[in-house]
Amino acid sequence: MLGLCRLAARLIWMVPFAALVSTACTHNPAEPGVLATITVTRNPDTLAVSTNRQFTATGKDANGAPVGINPTWSVAASGGAINASGVFTAGTVPGTFTNTVTATVGSISGKASVTVIAGPVATITVTPSTQTLAIGAAQQFTAVVKDAAGNVLSILPNWSVVAGGGSINSAGLFTAGTVAGTYTNTVTASVGSIVASATVTVTGGSLATITVTPNPQGLAINATQQFTAVGRDANGNTVSITPTWSVVAGGGSINSAGLFTAGTVAGTFANTIKACSTALCASGSVSGFATVTVSSGGLATITVTPNPVALGTNASQQFTAVGRDASGNVIPILPVPTWSVVAGHANGTIVSPSGVYTAPALVGVGFDTVRATSGTISGSARVNVSVSGPLVSIAVTPNPASVVPGGTSQFAATGFDATGLVVPTPGLAWSVVPAVGGGTINGGSGLFTAGLVVGTYTNAVKATSGGIFGLATVIVTAAPPPGPSLGAAATHGILAGSAITCAGAPGTINADASVWPGSAITGFPPCTITGARHAADAFAQTAQGDLTTAFLALAAMPCGTTITANLGGTTLAPGVYCSTSSVGVTGTVTLSGNANSLFVIRAPSTLTTAGNVVLIGGAEAKNVYWWVGSSATLGTGSQWKGNILALTSITLVDNATLIGRALARNGAVSLGTNNTITQP
Repeated sequence: MLGLCRLAARLIWMVPFAALVSTACTHNPAEPGVLATITVTRNPDTLAVSTNRQFTATGKDANGAPVGINPTWSVAASGGAINASGVFTAGTVPGTFTNTVTATVGSISGKASVTVIAGPVATITVTPSTQTLAIGAAQQFTAVVKDAAGNVLSILPNWSVVAGGGSINSAGLFTAGTVAGTYTNTVTASVGSIVASATVTVTGGSLATITVTPNPQGLAINATQQFTAVGRDANGNTVSITPTWSVVAGGGSINSAGLFTAGTVAGTFANTIKACSTALCASGSVSGFATVTVSSGGLATITVTPNPVALGTNASQQFTAVGRDASGNVIPILPVPTWSVVAGHANGTIVSPSGVYTAPALVGVGFDTVRATSGTISGSARVNVSVSGPLVSIAVTPNPASVVPGGTSQFAATGFDATGLVVPTPGLAWSVVPAVGGGTINGGSGLFTAGLVVGTYTNAVKATSGGIFGLATVIVTAAPPPGPSLGAAATHGILAGSAITCAGAPGTINADASVWPGSAITGFPPCTITGARHAADAFAQTAQGDLTTAFLALAAMPCGTTITANLGGTTLAPGVYCSTSSVGVTGTVTLSGNANSLFVIRAPSTLTTAGNVVLIGGAEAKNVYWWVGSSATLGTGSQWKGNILALTSITLVDNATLIGRALARNGAVSLGTNNTITQP
């Protein structure tokens, strides 16, 4: 039949025949070789948004035999677009699109269904993107995951905190930490390599403490120091404050900006600088404190005592010299003063450096001027010399003397004539009245050694010159209990609570040095620690615990003698001595005892020195305890002995030395220059 159709095309001039053939060539799908169906593949098909897929169309006749076709492609039910070659591009909207891809030839068409699914993760959005939280507060974060076309994906991200600020659980619930600050992009939500983040600002709590710095601070008279105050919440976060400044325990003045000006009185002024969080330090105000040590100035004057004094011919007198700065503060005289008698008067003699003056045998002009000189500074006293009358009395001091069993006490004797004039005591001899007893005494020097029986020995010590004698009473008291154990603190030359500082070399600690709970050890080098150093570690913590135990044990000891005056120029027997406030030592304090004698000197407030400690009779520095309720200051050039246990701070001013220990519970131990601490 096909051949006939072709023939008809050639023989169109044969009209009747051509008409017959044309009728026979009309399309009949049932005929072999005639297109009957179109099949589109793939069908159905699934592809991600915006991706491509090549579809193909196969034509067949009614018998299933292939028929070559060149179809027209179209999209009938949305879901994407298709080009003339059958390449389908999925749209951006996921869904199932039934019979949407169509291939058409004439009236015959084939179709395929397409399911468009969302694409891979392209973006994540975290909400909220920024959040401010109080310490410990919680915030639920959410994450929306989308593909490149913006379709939301049902995927749970992994939550994490990458820059601090708190913690987050697997559901995105964030809990703020205890450290205030802004934590940029710290909350993250991730799916594979796709990450999104949010920023958290953690705000601090309410004001809990104020720290004033520097603390402690040493200043010269009239010097200035800028103090600062930092507020913190209970977690240590900085809280902004505008402090109100004041001075509450003397030492100088301070302005509204915290600039302190030292006064003219030397000493340690514990917790005197005060910074309050409210005006006038109203009720409920939070406060911080700092300690100031005002150092005396250079030597300006020397005072010689007694002045005046009346002596008989050939009589002797002990003179003392006290140095002061321009503000009247007592300071050590360095170099040690040289004693002299101004020529051209009575012409007595004086021994240097002891200061013992001996009047001349003849009255002469009737007076002498005794002078003590250190560098360009000098002081003097007048001695009125008269003809000695006969010796009529002898005064023995101390009277009474308190001594522990086996302890010693140095006695002195002064002779007087009938007018009260000090006169010689020729051939002075010491003895213990046999009927009284109580101990023994050196016949030449007057050094008494107590016996072992406790009691009061009235008029036991006797000083005799010719037929004249004087008497003194001795009280032999029970030996005080042994000193407390220092435990781990015993290996230390310095133990501090907040910091250890050394202003400059030379400076040597011939023992261990530790600090706890603080950790700052500064100035080493150039200063030197020959032992071990420990900063905020377990060893230092143990040592501080043992120091606290010893501190409390000393505080609990019953008081034997009340201190009512400066200890300079005194001699102390073993025992427990207590002040009602501060303890000052100007000059020399002598501790007289044996190798087992215990000395405890308690100062509920401060210990301030401008002098030295001398041990006699075998007394040892390891058995001397200076208990200080606030802060201790060893003044310039002080030569100190014993263990200093202070609640707050300990300061060694330039050239001060310590044979003992500087043990501060809460504050700092601060060295100046040229200090030495040697373990006893």
